[in-house]
Amino acid sequence: METPPTKGPSLKEKPPSREGSGPASTASAKRHQQSHTRAQRDEFLKVLVRTGSIATAAQELGINRSTCQKWANTAGIRTKRHYSQAQKDHFYEVLDRTGNIAATAKELGLKISTAHSWASRTRTVARLPPHNPPALTEPRARHHAEVKARFLERLREISSITEAARELGLNRSTCANWAIDAGIPGTGTRATSQKRADYLGLRRDGVGRRDAARQVGASKLSSYAWDRQQAGGSADRAVRPEHPRAGYKQKVTTTFTEGPGTETRLPTPAPHPAATGPEQKPSAPAPVPSLKDLEQALSPRYLSLDERLLIADLHRAGTSMRTIARELGRSPGSISREISRNSHPDPRLGYQPYGAHRAATAARARPKASKLAIPGELRDYVEDRLLTRWSPEQISHTLIKDFPDDTSMRVSQETVYQALYLQARGGLKREVKEALRTGRTRRKKHKNPEERTSRFRDPMIGISERPPEVEDRAIPGAWEGDLITGAHNQSAIATLVERTTRYVMLVHLPVDHTAESVRDGLIETMLTLPGHLRGSLTWDQGAEMAKHRAFSLATEMAVYFCDPGSPWQRGSNENTNGLLRQYFPKGTDLNDYGAEDLEHVAQELNARPRKTLDWDTPAERLRDLLIAS
Repeated sequence: METPPTKGPSLKEKPPSREGSGPASTASAKRHQQSHTRAQRDEFLKVLVRTGSIATAAQELGINRSTCQKWANTAGIRTKRHYSQAQKDHFYEVLDRTGNIAATAKELGLKISTAHSWASRTRTVARLPPHNPPALTEPRARHHAEVKARFLERLREISSITEAARELGLNRSTCANWAIDAGIPGTGTRATSQKRADYLGLRRDGVGRRDAARQVGASKLSSYAWDRQQAGGSADRAVRPEHPRAGYKQKVTTTFTEGPGTETRLPTPAPHPAATGPEQKPSAPAPVPSLKDLEQALSPRYLSLDERLLIADLHRAGTSMRTIARELGRSPGSISREISRNSHPDPRLGYQPYGAHRAATAARARPKASKLAIPGELRDYVEDRLLTRWSPEQISHTLIKDFPDDTSMRVSQETVYQALYLQARGGLKREVKEALRTGRTRRKKHKNPEERTSRFRDPMIGISERPPEVEDRAIPGAWEGDLITGAHNQSAIATLVERTTRYVMLVHLPVDHTAESVRDGLIETMLTLPGHLRGSLTWDQGAEMAKHRAFSLATEMAVYFCDPGSPWQRGSNENTNGLLRQYFPKGTDLNDYGAEDLEHVAQELNARPRKTLDWDTPAERLRDLLIAS
């Protein structure tokens, strides 16, 4: 006789293959099923007869439960009931006493699903022994009359269906139906609970959402919902409205022409009686966003008006949600929620893009006061540190170290700056504002680098517009220029370097280096060259080139300006200026050198062999260009 194997992974059955059909696949499935021995199957059947539970027998033998279920089905064995009839009778007795399925299951230690299954199989008020079943009487009530009366009494005290149902351990939907049937005033709609009122009060006092929810014991989802309702001005909704909720906040009347001389006018849905009864206050009108808010450019995270118009067009054409989402690069869930939230109840009107954009713009407003606008410990802490010359950033980070467990003592540096600079979100005294290092009481506007004011009266041509052949040094005639200055910037020499040959020319500036003097010196020097060597000039944005347009007209050379703080964009000239400092050290008076001296220095530099020119000299390369022309 074979001994049954021990428990382990090897006893688990391999899943049968789902591919193919017919005798081949059946044979394959049988081979997988026969991976266990016949002795194991016989042992399982014995344990199953003894325990009456497939799960218990499978766990005891360490065999996969699905395999054991197949063995039991093949053998035609039906498992015994897990619970005895006496246990079920006891369950019904306790259920008749408590009138609550959940409480009965908890008292007897049963699963709630099992308790509901047993309760649904009986219809008599009292459970009698099965050997003498009586005729069925009136259907048994799920709850006793005293339970319902106790709930209605508690509901009149606290005016909250949810709280009353939670206290008595009852289902909220059942309790809501009881309240509607009883006609209790104020229960047709969900009454605003004290918890929500406390939460909104804390939010009006400037407490953060998380802190306010934690103080009143509300969940994260509830706090989000209450904030959205407060921002959007929406009133409490009815539990069972007679018509779908409209996406618009105002009346919508649209005329459709169905044929010649006929038209259909859609009436505006009448408000639900439960929402306009004598006990109800009329809801405040929804805030109307301004045109500036509607046209404000937002983060790509939010849907724009153009995207909403595209959604409307595609949805009207019968395009699926996923196709619209792929077209916009959005999540299908976002598109589905957008359409369901902002669709008119009449299917002929469908999704309303303009109304959706207005609603989204109105919901963006945050009904939240600044933390520093409220007197308290946090505001005193910030004022004391500002008076001791601390910066807002230092205050923001030190608060975390000084109050590690108190989340109410938190403020960002931007909040401090807004309290200082913005009158609408202020709260700090003027003497505190003047304690800032800059001494400013108004925020300085930071300009976009692309919006810089032009340095010169005549428009500049940026280096980004310079032809690519100049960058490649392929065509001679492209020059780079700059000034080297002497002691106290009172004297200067203009330097010119040809990019292809590295040929150097020095411009004598005997009087000064103003824009007029530099213009005249450059024109005089450049006109000594032939026309094919006067291609372009690259300079930095120094004030000495303010007359660049006059220079271009006189020499027919385009002037390109480097970006601010980018000397590497004229690297040949910068390298040459370093070589010139051997002849003209920093701190010397450059007016001591005449035009002959500058010509002598230029000739020495042009006679030096250069590695980048394959050890030719700049003078030799320029000579070759002149001969070839």
